[in-house]
Amino acid sequence: MFSVITCIRDNHDWRLIVAAVVVCLIGNLTAMLLLFRAQQYDRPQQRLWIMASAFACGVGIWATHFIAMLAYDGGFPITYGLGLTALSVMIAIGMSLLAILVASEGTSRYAFASGGVLMALGIGAMHLTGMQAIEAPVDIVYDLSATLVALVIGATLTSTAFLAFSKLKGAPRLIASAIAMVLAISLMHFISMSSITLVPVAGRIATAMVLEPKSLAAIVMGISTSLILLALGAVFLASHLTDLRGLANATMEGLLVLHDGSIVDANERVQQLSGWPLADLIGRGPEGLFMTTGSAAAGNIETLLTTRDEREIPVETMTRRMVYRGRTCEVLAIRDLTERKRAEQMIEHLAQHDVLTGLPNRSLFDTRMRQAIQVASRKRSQVAVFYLDLDRFKAVNDIFGHAEGDRILCKIAAILRRVVDESATIARLGGDEFAIIQTGKRQPDGGRRLADQILEGVAAEMDIARDPTAVGVSIGIAVYPADGETVEQLCGNADTALYRAKHAGRGKACFFDAEMDASIKARREIENELRHAITRNQLYVHYQPILDSVSSAISGYEALMRWNRPGHGTSEPSVFITIAEESGTIIQLGEWVLREACIEASRWPEPLSIAVNVSPVQFMLPNLYDRIASILQETGLAPERLELEITEAAFVRDRKATISTLMRLHELGIRIVMDDFGTGFSSLSNLRALPFDKIKVDRSFTGILEHDPAARSIVRAIIGLGHSLGIQVVTEGVETELQRQIVTNEGCQQIQGLLLGKPDIEPSVKMAARESYLAARAEPRTPAQPHTAAIK
Repeated sequence: MFSVITCIRDNHDWRLIVAAVVVCLIGNLTAMLLLFRAQQYDRPQQRLWIMASAFACGVGIWATHFIAMLAYDGGFPITYGLGLTALSVMIAIGMSLLAILVASEGTSRYAFASGGVLMALGIGAMHLTGMQAIEAPVDIVYDLSATLVALVIGATLTSTAFLAFSKLKGAPRLIASAIAMVLAISLMHFISMSSITLVPVAGRIATAMVLEPKSLAAIVMGISTSLILLALGAVFLASHLTDLRGLANATMEGLLVLHDGSIVDANERVQQLSGWPLADLIGRGPEGLFMTTGSAAAGNIETLLTTRDEREIPVETMTRRMVYRGRTCEVLAIRDLTERKRAEQMIEHLAQHDVLTGLPNRSLFDTRMRQAIQVASRKRSQVAVFYLDLDRFKAVNDIFGHAEGDRILCKIAAILRRVVDESATIARLGGDEFAIIQTGKRQPDGGRRLADQILEGVAAEMDIARDPTAVGVSIGIAVYPADGETVEQLCGNADTALYRAKHAGRGKACFFDAEMDASIKARREIENELRHAITRNQLYVHYQPILDSVSSAISGYEALMRWNRPGHGTSEPSVFITIAEESGTIIQLGEWVLREACIEASRWPEPLSIAVNVSPVQFMLPNLYDRIASILQETGLAPERLELEITEAAFVRDRKATISTLMRLHELGIRIVMDDFGTGFSSLSNLRALPFDKIKVDRSFTGILEHDPAARSIVRAIIGLGHSLGIQVVTEGVETELQRQIVTNEGCQQIQGLLLGKPDIEPSVKMAARESYLAARAEPRTPAQPHTAAIK
């Protein structure tokens, strides 16, 4: 019997021992590097890296043991059995995998220790299995206590290796863990070997082929090192290729690789878009996928991709050439245009449809109108155009808020969709204005039926008597080609018919009638033009003098508005004031004319009065007093010089509010004049309710004074009433000398009319010359420039 320790000391080849340690170090450095790489990947890829790490570690452990065993020369030949030798390699790799998995994926805080124990057991199991593979004329006797000591030392060092790997960072992490693992493997091997006793057995012959130990060691070292490096290189190459493929798969564009017109590869995006797996794509041509394909010179091409389930996806393709796997190929980049097309459709829809109701807007309505007219002209058919306006909508919107107004608009749109067939176009032009294009029907019967259906549908869901938010609808209809041959003519005539329907009592439908709607059309034109008259400087003011009937001295002027209407010359207030009051434009006109008159009066050298008419509509403004006071402050005109002429119609709408406003104005110093006295209602009660400063005899009485005794009696009564109440009386419309004499003899204090002078634009220039009756009758000068002013 002899001890192996003696052989290690005396009969050991230290060159092979160094080689064994080097192989062990290479194997463990590779194992730790691969394990480090594993932690950078997600779990599916992580397992592959751990397996590679276990392979490198196991091969390193086995090679270290085998080469170290070959370093010993015991004086007799030693061979190894192939089966047990292969099993020892598998044990080394398998136990390394199990230990690394436990150490790296364990949830316990002592997972590193568990992994270390398993690694030590694996090294010991590999060592014992490898020893059993020895075929030599000896028996191997093991020392159990030394074997246990080797296992404890190995478990401690391998645990230290796993702990260092988990705690350290960077290069120290790899070096420290690899060195600890090398020490564990080496110490376990030599401690175990030192305790083994080899007992020679006479007559035992090894059956395996015997190689010279150094040659066998070289072969084992070369093979094991190559396996370790091959594992490292293969994993790095796989990682590199995986990263490249991952990059190709990560792109949002599909990539098809074509060679000689056939698909040789594709990324995952192509498979997702088409629904075809890669195996089914390879070998087929792109013409089976796309409606059109392009070459590199064709640039970007928009086409359709046909999927596996026969759906068509809009895509954009671009072709480029590249060398792929050693062959010149074409790469077809495919970009999914579904979202872009959906966004474009949404943008186009929003550009041509009303956001609130989803109906076509004015732009799309005009396009559909032109298309309908073209088709009707070609087929010699008719087209009916409906203009709809909601009655009471503005009041509902103002009182109940915009949210309620929006709900009403959506409800009306739903009613129209229900009663109008699919061949017609419904549009919302803006606000509460809707329009319908009806084609393919005989007119006017088709238009009349649809109008009745609309009115009935709205009436069924909008009970004005019970629901305060309910609205009605008025409809105007024009028919092509009878009522116009262009879009502009038809829409204008339909709008005119709508205007007549609203003024006929609302809730009605009217067809355009050229004769009946001529005056309405003219009225609409006046209304539309009047809205811009101020900004276009088309209005100016004439000032008509008011004279003392006895001395013929000028006591003041009345501001009279004139409209220089393009294409119609100068228009008198009688042409447009009523329309302005009905449309609400009178608010702006009245404020504007008051400001202009006050500015002009403030320039006069003498403190004469200026009279300005105030419309009854203006008294509906709750801040009328504030506006008038603001204009006086702005222009610097004394309130005592301003006369506001009102008619008895101002008391009709809200008598209490009107009286309150007039009282405040009178307290401010403004003089209040009752205009057109005797032509309204309750004249005497109005005179009693307010301290009027002046009353004016209407020109309708003055014009017939010469030949109508009744008119003379009325004028005499009015003048007498004024005297008895202490109110000045002015007679308007004095145009003859006889009329002047009559009213003067009746005691009228002031007169005005064409006999005394036509309205002038710059009265301040001739004020000094109007001190006599003749001066009062002087013709007005041609104005140097127009002024803008008040309403009469």
